[in-house]
Amino acid sequence: MIPLRDSQPSHSAPVVTASLIIVNVFVFLYELSLDPFSLNHFIAVHGVIPDRFQFSDLLTSMFLHGGWMHLIGNMWFLWIYGDNIEDILGHGKYLLFYLACGILAGLTHVLTNPYSRVPTVGASGAIAGVMGAYLVKFPHARILTLIPIFVFFTTVEIPAVVILLYWMAIQFFSGVGSIGYSHLQQGGVAWFAHLGGFLAGMALVNLFRPKPRYRRRYDLRW
Repeated sequence: MIPLRDSQPSHSAPVVTASLIIVNVFVFLYELSLDPFSLNHFIAVHGVIPDRFQFSDLLTSMFLHGGWMHLIGNMWFLWIYGDNIEDILGHGKYLLFYLACGILAGLTHVLTNPYSRVPTVGASGAIAGVMGAYLVKFPHARILTLIPIFVFFTTVEIPAVVILLYWMAIQFFSGVGSIGYSHLQQGGVAWFAHLGGFLAGMALVNLFRPKPRYRRRYDLRW
């Protein structure tokens, strides 16, 4: 299932979401400019490698991607779900929320694969946090979704709660199925990082949301 757009309107321009997409694209273009040896070194230095964990890698790895499809898939999901979360959190808090979810996703990967020497990169964990927040705040929004049926495709509007819980279930069962196999053998997909980011987003979104301002009422009666 491929989400195409959502029905939830935004009331402010998604400047942070757009900026994150631009930064990720430019970093990936820089990756493409490197020769294979330099690229492998760049990924090894700035990706998350649990066996030689460094906190700074949790941040830098969020802006690296392993290929065009990896980048496009992540940025597409960020564009669909991110604008609404940015709208309710505000630009600054949304950026902090995004980074916090990415960090917690990376920590989840480190804790569940402590001896892995394979570098993990991508914005998936942070974007999973945005999706978790979307589930909490907009569960009844409709997501126009492209669904393949054999060799044909159709579009269906699906409630966000259905498509996001389905996505989370895939991450969970894939992660459980990967236990006992090396991270490399699983094709480099950090399933538990996705889960960690998703749950972090669900837990943190209301903490980051600005408190509503109440107008002070004055009693004008004499």
